[in-house]
Amino acid sequence: MFVLLFLLAVPLRAQDSVRHEREPFPYVQQIIPVALIATGSVLAAEKTVNQRFNSWLPNTRTSVDDYLQLVPMAGMYVADIAGVKSKNSAWDQTKYLAMSQLLCGVVVQTLKYTVGEQRPNNGAHNSFPSGHTSVAFVGATALYHEFKESNRWIAYSGFAVAATVGVLRMTNERHWLSDVLAGAGIGILTTNLVYYFEPLKSWQPFSKSGKTSLAPYYDGENAGLMFAVRF
Repeated sequence: MFVLLFLLAVPLRAQDSVRHEREPFPYVQQIIPVALIATGSVLAAEKTVNQRFNSWLPNTRTSVDDYLQLVPMAGMYVADIAGVKSKNSAWDQTKYLAMSQLLCGVVVQTLKYTVGEQRPNNGAHNSFPSGHTSVAFVGATALYHEFKESNRWIAYSGFAVAATVGVLRMTNERHWLSDVLAGAGIGILTTNLVYYFEPLKSWQPFSKSGKTSLAPYYDGENAGLMFAVRF
């Protein structure tokens, strides 16, 4: 699985025609996501631990996790609109976020239908890993990379939300602990890869030097992204 992650990332890097010096790959930062994936994989093979852990949790029937998974991503744009300094422009944020979600989604969906783990509620055989959790942690990791230098409260807030999504997936009896741990690890790792390799870095259709621009705005009543074309 780890080989697959890197094979998917390398072609993306090759598309970037801009050569620039990079810092050494932050292997230490990958310890946590790799450990989450490894632990989830081990627990998936040991169903007794999964079943015992889920039996300790309260049962809930809520759909809030369907929306909560999007909060870290939305938080990034809210911070932009509020004027908080970020690492990248709104366009680059969107570009890297989309690539991270795509890469993560490919890995998650491939594993879901390869492993064929049954869900706790006796549903479909596509439990491992958790898609909701991976989506939430992709957003949380992107939020962290964008604002870790300017506002640590914002940078780390996404992880609290993403962890809540993971817990709700278990209390709603949609996933096992192993699914949530692996989903979180894959979300973090894939986003770290994208933010390190910065694929398509030179693709800037909304560059300020060009005829088009994309930027967040807030006029006191309304907020959103502003697209402008100069003739």
